[in-house]
Amino acid sequence: MAKLDLITREDLEQFKGEMLEGIAGLLKLSNSNGEKQWMRSADVRRMLGISPGTLQNMRINGDLSYTKVGGTMFYRTSDIEKMLSAGKV
Repeated sequence: MAKLDLITREDLEQFKGEMLEGIAGLLKLSNSNGEKQWMRSADVRRMLGISPGTLQNMRINGDLSYTKVGGTMFYRTSDIEKMLSAGKV
């Protein structure tokens, strides 16, 4: 007979918290100098003066790489700076 392990709601809540902490650690928004390493979509749009549709097209066309966590898009600040220096915007 197979052993049956039960997972409680508390187990799932604890796992969720640990998972979110791990993701937050991977996507530190600032480095040790306080400079932003990652930016959210609204920050990128404000910085570049573009619409949400333009930013979406940049993602689709591969002009700007991103990381999606849940429903939030994160953009590496260094990638935005490279794109700007290359004259793509």
